[in-house]
Amino acid sequence: MRTLLQPLALALFLGASLSAAQTIPKAVIADPAPDKAHPAEMQVAAIQCHGAKMNGVLYIAAGAGPHPTLLFLHGLPGNEQNLDLAQAVRRAGWNVLTMHYRGSWGSEGAFSFTNAAEDSLAALAWLHDPANATRARIDTTRLAVAGHSLGGFLAAYAGANDPQLIGVAMISPWNLGAEAARFKVRGDKGRAAFVQGMSESMESLSGCTPESMTDDAFAHAEAWNFRGYAETLARRPLLLISSQDGNGPEASALAAAARKAGAKAVEELTMETDHSYSDHRIALQAAVVVWLEGLAAKQR
Repeated sequence: MRTLLQPLALALFLGASLSAAQTIPKAVIADPAPDKAHPAEMQVAAIQCHGAKMNGVLYIAAGAGPHPTLLFLHGLPGNEQNLDLAQAVRRAGWNVLTMHYRGSWGSEGAFSFTNAAEDSLAALAWLHDPANATRARIDTTRLAVAGHSLGGFLAAYAGANDPQLIGVAMISPWNLGAEAARFKVRGDKGRAAFVQGMSESMESLSGCTPESMTDDAFAHAEAWNFRGYAETLARRPLLLISSQDGNGPEASALAAAARKAGAKAVEELTMETDHSYSDHRIALQAAVVVWLEGLAAKQR
């Protein structure tokens, strides 16, 4: 049995989960050979944004590098960190930066959606910094971004604002702008419902209230509809992974808009699982690793 999926094998995942007959990328199920001269390692990343320090971790791949590097952005509030994805991606030869937005999970500052959007760009700036790139064996010409849920929206935002990224992956992306707009037009009842939703998603957040989060989302509803990023995102490979959580239609709409704008490399994948991919973790790792291996190969 082959241990590596060919790039075209990603199509096998469409509309279905991995079956026992399908192969899985080696990086998902096996450790690489140790490199004593340049071992895999983990470094703390203290990322500054507007005077506040965000807590980050950089997983550095084995080998002299420099390595392609993925920024992975968590959701709201981020209980599912997807660190199994980070480990699999590192085994595939990529560095991975994970971080906590201002005001989340102990990072300094206050949480807001506006701040989180700025934080995603600050993390990319940290990766571009020559000192960090040299120390951590980062190939700044091969940076990609991925995110889950709110992080999916933030990945689209980062992709729309950083033309140097070589790819954008969105996992069950929450179209924050579109959802805020749907609630906003309902007036007071819509606002109350959105506030209630935010009150249920605030664990480990600080410096914010459900009302402040709602005001932020409503004020930027039009600007944060990620369908509006389609033309910019169409200029690079785009991966959209959906589950049975209700976010799929927005992901599909973005894919259609990107193709209409001329995109030549849009991959869509649906898995029959929950928002956290609780029983599809291997399938999720496989899909992301296959896509990234294709990106890295194209950039050589």
